[in-house]
Amino acid sequence: AKNIVVLTGAGISTSAGIPDFRSPETGLYANLERLNLPFPEAVFELGYFKKNPVPFWTLAKDLYPGKYLPTPTHYFLTLLHRRSVLLRTFTQNIDTLETLASLPPEKIIEAHGSFASAHCLSCEKEVSREYVLEAGVRDGKVVKCDEEGCRGLVKPDIVFFGEGLPERFFEHMGDLKKADLVIVIGTSLQVQPFASLAQYCRPGTPRLLINREAVGPFAPPRRKTGKESLGTLLSQLGISESDVPELESSDDEAAGGYDYSFWKGDSDEGIRRLAKELGWEEELDEMIKEGHEALRAKWRE
Repeated sequence: AKNIVVLTGAGISTSAGIPDFRSPETGLYANLERLNLPFPEAVFELGYFKKNPVPFWTLAKDLYPGKYLPTPTHYFLTLLHRRSVLLRTFTQNIDTLETLASLPPEKIIEAHGSFASAHCLSCEKEVSREYVLEAGVRDGKVVKCDEEGCRGLVKPDIVFFGEGLPERFFEHMGDLKKADLVIVIGTSLQVQPFASLAQYCRPGTPRLLINREAVGPFAPPRRKTGKESLGTLLSQLGISESDVPELESSDDEAAGGYDYSFWKGDSDEGIRRLAKELGWEEELDEMIKEGHEALRAKWRE
């Protein structure tokens, strides 16, 4: 495979300490009751934010970049880039951990925006990340614009419910048509239009899901068991079928004969297994060690 597209969700960041959204007991939505929201998703609704920004900024202090280290999965994306086989990664995450793992910005599509920048909702002034930190985001304080005479609400450039996705998302959807392998990691594939990306590639393109459960087009009953798709997938990776016996395989005729494979487990566990089979394990471990040391040193400054 020379043009791999990777689609990622919150599951690739949970081992960094960042909670996902939908897990029944540990997810963000499950832990928002203390904020007295009308419904959990209100914390990411623009109308509600304008009326009551306190819940969002209370949540933001636990999510804001600068205290979480990239996971093995994030470094694996960078390793794919180093090996010149990563065409693009599309992520639903807003934590910027791909960037912290030294993946070049042009390789990353942040489908739901990120904390990397922010704007005032009143005067539209761009506000630096440093200003947001100084304004007290770590203490859960509501951030206001510093423009003289404005004091409008500052909102990170995260896509809230009802807002349009970044232009770059739509500009690069064509990458799925160029892909010779699509890997989906750590996502429930519930939020559109991101959830449909996995079905946007050419017929016959092998696709692998690494996740705790089969979701979206990877889930039964839309599938029938088949070995051909698994063979196609593994041949693209240069791995023998007998090396990964736990992989499930299917062909979905209802979806036009696309090829699906599913590895059940945590993101990092699946990625480490993949790296081992590819002979990249030592290189990945070295990248993680060096990357974490560099970030810790930077944050101590």
